[in-house]
Amino acid sequence: MISREEALLILKKEGCDEKVILHCALVSDVAVELAEKNIKMGRDVDIKLVEIGALLHDLGRAKTHSMEHGVIGAKLAEKYDLDESVIEIIKKHIGAGITKEEAVYFDLPDGDYIPRTWEEKIVAHADNMVKGSKRITLKKRNKLLKEFGVDKEIRDRIKALAYEVDPDLLECEESES
Repeated sequence: MISREEALLILKKEGCDEKVILHCALVSDVAVELAEKNIKMGRDVDIKLVEIGALLHDLGRAKTHSMEHGVIGAKLAEKYDLDESVIEIIKKHIGAGITKEEAVYFDLPDGDYIPRTWEEKIVAHADNMVKGSKRITLKKRNKLLKEFGVDKEIRDRIKALAYEVDPDLLECEESES
């Protein structure tokens, strides 16, 4: 597995904007915190994979900010002969994943982009909890998605993923009621 410094170097080498790099670094920090929480819950999570996958999740933003940035990032990562599990995190990090049917709608290559491993799920959720270089709440993410016109089905999938990797969120919401 490459180091944090090597991952940051790849982002710079491919031309990622400094704002994207700051975003990736914060997503990585949030993802590592979530990974540690999941390990304490007894889940088998590779914390180094989470850290590096989160750092590189937006590698494709060096070339585009469209929905295709996950696929493009995965292709860029292949150039560096990165571990397949890192490439899968990059490919599947958008929202709570993209179904095969949604991939057709978004004109992505045929495939299922739903995160399945704990590491993929943790990075996808951590990305949802960061807007630019600031942490946000699940409530704020949902509000932004609603304003952006994202379907309820997708918003619900993002919420379900959040509760799956961070059950404390459910407790927080219940205590706010």
